[in-house]
Amino acid sequence: MTTSRVHITPHMHWDREWYFTTEESRILLVNNMEEIMQRLENDPEYKYYVLDGQTAVLEDYFAIKPENKARVKALAEAGKLIVGPWYSQTDTMQVSGESIVRNMMYGLRDCLELGEPMKIGYLPDSFSMSSQLPMIYNGFGIDTAMFWRGCSERHGTNKTEFLWQSNDGSEVMAQVLPLGYAIGKYLPQDEEGLRARLDKYFPVLEKPSVTKDILLPNGHDQMPIQKDIFEVMDKLREVYPDREFMMSRFEEVFDRIREERDNLDTIKGEFNDGKYMRVHRTISSTRMDIKLIHAEVENKIVNILEPLASIAWSLGFEYHHGLIEKMWKESMKNHAHDSIGCCCSDKVHAEILNRYILADDMASNLINFYKRKIVDHMPAREGCDKLAFFNLSPYEREEVINTTITIRANEFNIFDEHGNQVEYYIQDQRVIDPGKIDRQIVHYGNYDPFIEYDIQIKRAVPAMGYTTLHIETNAKGNNIVAEQKDYLLENEFYRINVNDNGTLSVFDKETEMLFDQVLRVEDGSDDGDEYDYSPSRQEWLLYSDEFKAETSIKHEGFQSVATIKLRMNVPASLQEREERTGQNGFVDVDCQVVLKQGSRRIEVRMELDNQADDHRVRVLVPTPFVSENVVADNQFGLITRPTNDPAMAVWEEEKWKEAPVPVYQLMNFAAVENTTGGMALMTNGLREFEVISSKGNEERDTFALTLLRGVGVLGKEELLLRPGRPSGIKIPTPDSQTRGKIVCEFALFGFAGNHIDANIMAEARDNVTPIECYNKIPYNAMKLNVGEQDKPLTYSLLSKEQKGAVLSVLKKAEDEDALILRVYNPAESGEVEDKVQFSQPVTSWLETSMDERVRDTQVEAQTFGTLKACQAKSFQVKF
Repeated sequence: MTTSRVHITPHMHWDREWYFTTEESRILLVNNMEEIMQRLENDPEYKYYVLDGQTAVLEDYFAIKPENKARVKALAEAGKLIVGPWYSQTDTMQVSGESIVRNMMYGLRDCLELGEPMKIGYLPDSFSMSSQLPMIYNGFGIDTAMFWRGCSERHGTNKTEFLWQSNDGSEVMAQVLPLGYAIGKYLPQDEEGLRARLDKYFPVLEKPSVTKDILLPNGHDQMPIQKDIFEVMDKLREVYPDREFMMSRFEEVFDRIREERDNLDTIKGEFNDGKYMRVHRTISSTRMDIKLIHAEVENKIVNILEPLASIAWSLGFEYHHGLIEKMWKESMKNHAHDSIGCCCSDKVHAEILNRYILADDMASNLINFYKRKIVDHMPAREGCDKLAFFNLSPYEREEVINTTITIRANEFNIFDEHGNQVEYYIQDQRVIDPGKIDRQIVHYGNYDPFIEYDIQIKRAVPAMGYTTLHIETNAKGNNIVAEQKDYLLENEFYRINVNDNGTLSVFDKETEMLFDQVLRVEDGSDDGDEYDYSPSRQEWLLYSDEFKAETSIKHEGFQSVATIKLRMNVPASLQEREERTGQNGFVDVDCQVVLKQGSRRIEVRMELDNQADDHRVRVLVPTPFVSENVVADNQFGLITRPTNDPAMAVWEEEKWKEAPVPVYQLMNFAAVENTTGGMALMTNGLREFEVISSKGNEERDTFALTLLRGVGVLGKEELLLRPGRPSGIKIPTPDSQTRGKIVCEFALFGFAGNHIDANIMAEARDNVTPIECYNKIPYNAMKLNVGEQDKPLTYSLLSKEQKGAVLSVLKKAEDEDALILRVYNPAESGEVEDKVQFSQPVTSWLETSMDERVRDTQVEAQTFGTLKACQAKSFQVKF
């Protein structure tokens, strides 16, 4: 009787970079690909080879060996070289939903140039799995998933095959790799060697298997092809005669799982447990400088560039798909788990940072180009400059806007298209060399200086559109004077006192809740590595209120600004902290708190100058109530998690691989609430938080948002929260101490009722989608030919209410003269119906999948139909 069927699948896991660089791995790739292709071409028994599910590897290869594209294509078309579906092996907890969608979309498009892609959600080494992956996979016609990390019986099954559902009911058949993707690496030919490994592996693989079809992946990181695999398989049949051994592709295992579908458990949720394998819960704060620019690039492309380009396209300008794809791919090279986790060598981190700098530069310049093209083609008004405001949210926003204008005058007037004067406030001004504006000016001998004015304006901007004001130089304008007020920040929603110790007391006028000692900074040890935070066994916590703070308040125009400055003297090293021998390092905190008229967002900009090693810095936001649960956004939805994990009491006894510390990821916000209201933290790239106790007990009432942590080694053994071997390898990474200055931005948002009724998800998107401004003057350093000036001064492409569905993306379709609109229901339970109104007549409104294929569903024009809990839907719009 056959005990099990053992499927041996040749593959390689290809980290493009890690402790080695991309160029080092590329040299091996060129060598290994030749061996792989020769074996596949010449040995009909060697049926398959899985190229790690990512096309970026092939992009790296074709850059060196373009002449071999035909060989790769022939093998892919024959089903022997198995490619895709990803562009890069994406992390699923650090990156946004749109990043995951584009990764799959670009990966599949690359695959289709070669052959049929592997239609499996294959992520063999990513550190955790988002709860929304089944929905994303289904959006690409994928109904299977294979991964390793994050599972335990706490999810509701002790089986390695199960049905995994997202909140909306989207479902995949999941195959967990309980011992990872490399257990079949370098299999020996001798019986002793095989038994030494597989006598331990087979019981672990077979006991939880429903099908008794088990996987023995024959490959490892950067591993060359195993030439003697058939001799090994003959020996396996001899040593284990009760088992059947075959060379298979992963799809054959899923064929067997389908036969057992009725016997599979069904579970929901994210996989983030470190009981049987490490998931590195606290990797979200390693190299926070890189994490911050990563989020900035994501938000800039998705929330600003793509909708702005869509507005421009609707007005007749070109949509630059090629440029946008290039910046996406530059970013997605960094989205693999090691790269975005920042558990790499310092040299690799420098490459990662440079890619983000390049992608950010590309996005920023294309944004400016689109703004310029639109405003250049508006009717000119003699003697006046223009100031245009672009709102990339699908509803009108009236906000206090901080921007800069450049003129050659000591005074100016601002008015709208109807001639109505607009009031403004001048924050600052400075003289600018005219050569910086346009070198042609000084070339002809005109050296008169320009003046840059930082101004505030409070203005309503149309939904998904823009409005334009005119600037008249050397004319008296409505420049308001700041009122002198009491020593506090106050608007319609809050009364905020700045305490002597550098914290805030925030009184929410609507809920009448007082949030006290807000923005207290905590400094503690970090005895961990790039993968995991872990405190010292001799912890010494220091707090900002132990040090003298300098505070001031300035009331300016439409906003008030509190400035808080202090120096925290902290131990310079882990040894100094553990031995309590001094506080010879420091963290300088320079904090600005901005409260604008009419805004519920309390905006915080905290600049840290870190001059100490091996520590973690967090900012604390106490609440006046205890929270057992906390909600945060993830990809296309929300997830509620417990603030205290009961497994923390037993993890050592149960021999978990790492402690289940209740430190969680967020995308743009996290919130706690009671029956009256709550407090949300809205972040601009800070993606790690915990809810802790202010009293040191189990009653958790205080947000702790990680600002940075510093460590000096890639991998380290025997951590307090992660015992045993090192993760990765032990090499020094001094740059990961994150010395120097780092700017952290976030907002506090008090709300009445619950987070859904308060539209917190949409508000959090607005927080990372600022009103964009463009000041058109008669000079430009780089010239453009301008066509007919016939574009409207005010324009709105579409509009919808803020409540209900949340906009995820507005972009042009890849292969159609149409727009793609994606929205989602943020609620974890309950359905929502919503609609959108376009300013142009809609001739075609079709629902699509996430890969932009039209679905055979009937939806009333400009409506979304019924959106289930945390469900995303995409629509193709033609005018």
